[in-house]
Amino acid sequence: MAEHGAHITTASVVDDQPSIFEVVAQDSLMSAVRPALQHVVKVLAESNPAHFGFFWRWFDEIFTLLDLLLQQHYLSKTSASFSENFYGLKRIVMGDQQKLQRLASAGLPKKQLMKSVTFLVLLPYLKVKLEKLVSSLREEDEYSIHPPSSCWKRFYRAFLAAYPFVNMAWEGWFLVQQLRYILGKAQHHSPLLRLAGVRLGRLTVQDIQALEHKPAEASMMQLPAGRSIGEKIKSALKKAMGGVALSLSTGLSVGVFFLQFLEWWYSSENQETIKTLTALPTPPPPVHLDYNSDSPLLPKMKTVCPLCRKNRVNDTVLATSGYVFCYRCVFNYVRSHQTCPITGYPTEVQHLIKLYSPEN
Repeated sequence: MAEHGAHITTASVVDDQPSIFEVVAQDSLMSAVRPALQHVVKVLAESNPAHFGFFWRWFDEIFTLLDLLLQQHYLSKTSASFSENFYGLKRIVMGDQQKLQRLASAGLPKKQLMKSVTFLVLLPYLKVKLEKLVSSLREEDEYSIHPPSSCWKRFYRAFLAAYPFVNMAWEGWFLVQQLRYILGKAQHHSPLLRLAGVRLGRLTVQDIQALEHKPAEASMMQLPAGRSIGEKIKSALKKAMGGVALSLSTGLSVGVFFLQFLEWWYSSENQETIKTLTALPTPPPPVHLDYNSDSPLLPKMKTVCPLCRKNRVNDTVLATSGYVFCYRCVFNYVRSHQTCPITGYPTEVQHLIKLYSPEN
């Protein structure tokens, strides 16, 4: 009898286990949202640096904060992240047979919720920051900003040499786990789910019915009349955060279809447009460029750097705006401000281009 019960439990776990295509699709959903939003913010920042430059400089932090509100809302209301709920999945707590029958509308327990938020929001933020740090260190190493005998230079060169192997081991860990999931040897397609103490399963009919009736039940509940000011403030903040999370979820749901439309557009119809545009003759260069000598930011002599006001050394053009500076002056400025010194356009260090005169 015990063997028969164990067989039923195992079969039920396998039946509600999503396919590898479902879990990979939900993983790629949020990874596609981030670069799309980043591109939109970059376009806005380039069009109006004074108003939207702040969002470009602090994009990672703003996106992480909004992602935190969104994921916490879905994990507490549907027992799933935004992308998992979008594909009809939920997170099931491991190791407790009583909680296997827990409805998705009940939300995740506090322990599993905190772990899930950490792996869904905080870990990707740290990974993005680490990749940017590695990129900046490689650029500094290429241009030899630090003295050759510096201890810091030897340390970060060792770090740069070890990082590809660490990153390869990290990605290989996920690949092996996905292969084990495909072969039916594991219940988790991602090691992070195992560390969070949960596994993915499909939403049942009871889960869907409970999720549909939960908003109606919440609106019918009457709050007690006699409440303290602290409780009222806490309730108002909770409603505000819930409203922000709901707005984000609605916007992302519409944005997902918009991203799919853009993918179709650029992969089919727009290809013919691109070919037509590239077939046009190249326009001739301008005959005369109006040099605004009255600008207080530009020196009167064209050989003078606008930053240090001295004759340029190691002429370097900023591809974002086309102005020429000393390499060291513009490198330090762009690294600190991420903008063009003259126009204020958002820019990065990789937009610097070294100019070589005929004498060199």
